[in-house]
Amino acid sequence: MSDNAKELPKIRVWKKDEMSKRIAFFKDLKGSKKGLPDSLLPECTRELINVIGFEPPKGKSKHVSPLGDDNSQMPAINISEGFNLGFCRCKPGKGPLMHNHDTNETFMPITGKWRCEWNEGNDFQSVDVGPCDVVSFPPGCARRFMNITEDEPNIEHVLLVVIAGNAPKAEFTEKAYNRISEFEANQA
Repeated sequence: MSDNAKELPKIRVWKKDEMSKRIAFFKDLKGSKKGLPDSLLPECTRELINVIGFEPPKGKSKHVSPLGDDNSQMPAINISEGFNLGFCRCKPGKGPLMHNHDTNETFMPITGKWRCEWNEGNDFQSVDVGPCDVVSFPPGCARRFMNITEDEPNIEHVLLVVIAGNAPKAEFTEKAYNRISEFEANQA
């Protein structure tokens, strides 16, 4: 075995009460529609549900937890093992503004049809995906998603979100922050 190879943990018996802390039933999950810079914008209304991880970013900075401050405090499964898993639930026409992460972010629709977009301006691109399709964005790629399910304007659909790291960071693009500022000025 090379010096770089990591030993696997020794197999042990896990009691049911130990494993129960690592089980989350969808029907019992609780989320939040607050906690991100774009949360109050009508086009961004969405519930984010923290299932695994999403600790707040370390230290003081402009960066936020990808699922928002509220959700970073309430994971259903409170572990930190190198990845984070959550859901987004929203109606058609809703989704976040363009943003970036310091790690990989992968989307997989559970229900409905979703548009995943990346880049802004002349370099804008998008792809439409449905249940069990997967889109994986690398760090440094501005991205967003939006529920585009047709003929169901009042049905909230669900998107699975997986983000690498133990305390991933998110930041919105300059164009997104301009939209947030415009909205806040109109509310004042």
